[in-house]
Amino acid sequence: MAAFLVFLLVFVIVIALKGVIIVQQAEVVIVECLGKYKKTLESGLNFIIPIIEAPRGVAWKVTQRGLDGQSYSYIKEKTRIDLRESVYDFPRQTVITKDNVSISINALLYFQIVDAKSAVYEIQNLPEAIEKLTQTTLRNLVGQLDLDETLVSRDKINVELRSILDEATNKWGVKVNRVELQDIIPPVDIQTAMEKQMKAERDRRAAILEAEGLKKSAILKAEGEKEAAINQAEGTKQAEILKAEGYAQARLIEADAEKEAIRRISDAFNNQGHPDKYLIAMKYLESLQDIAKGQNNKVVYMPYEATGILSSIDGIKQMLTTKE
Repeated sequence: MAAFLVFLLVFVIVIALKGVIIVQQAEVVIVECLGKYKKTLESGLNFIIPIIEAPRGVAWKVTQRGLDGQSYSYIKEKTRIDLRESVYDFPRQTVITKDNVSISINALLYFQIVDAKSAVYEIQNLPEAIEKLTQTTLRNLVGQLDLDETLVSRDKINVELRSILDEATNKWGVKVNRVELQDIIPPVDIQTAMEKQMKAERDRRAAILEAEGLKKSAILKAEGEKEAAINQAEGTKQAEILKAEGYAQARLIEADAEKEAIRRISDAFNNQGHPDKYLIAMKYLESLQDIAKGQNNKVVYMPYEATGILSSIDGIKQMLTTKE
């Protein structure tokens, strides 16, 4: 009798413990009553009726990386559903572009369960379903693009893929937040051809830049020479103008001096005699003096008109002597 009471006490304690469920923050537990959905347990302390009510087990695909660096997947049954945003690293897959080039792509998917009931009852093994849906959708999107478009349209593919997955997984109670393509790897021969093409394009751009640089240099040099020639011509012009102005001013000053000299000479003659002949004689003598100074002049001659000049000079001399 005592053994039975002990057994009964232990059984009651075990049953009572099974009726207490503590749910952590950002987790929920689906509870079924005799195989039918009963309620969803939120975070905190919860109680259920043992045997009649039980948490629903969910098949969940889990991926882990082994010691050899490879990723391994296995199915795990769990009763707690994580409501936090989850990241799923899809294994690398081969897809074919519109121009029949096989490329290797792997992606990251960020999703979050917003309706735990739908995630349990609307789809079996939610992570695997999302993975297969992502792979097929990615094949369809890449199949519509050429290789070059695929390589430069990563953001476009991410946006379209997220939109399609979010719409398809809506009835599963899942919200797809982001999709990121990690690597897009073409075949080796395509990579080699692309590298050669890129090198040729860089060489072409370098040649164009060099030609443009030489062109600009030649233009700047020509413009500099043009400006220099203009400045030089302008300077020469200003110099000639200043020289001409100086020469003209000198001539004017000289003319004024000669005018004053003639006036004084005329005053000295007291309006008598011939001052014009005097001036002609003086200019003639100055010219003879300049001729005599020449180093190559070997012959001294007296022009025919010199006698008339000498007579004028003699007359001037007599006039000045008489004046004294």
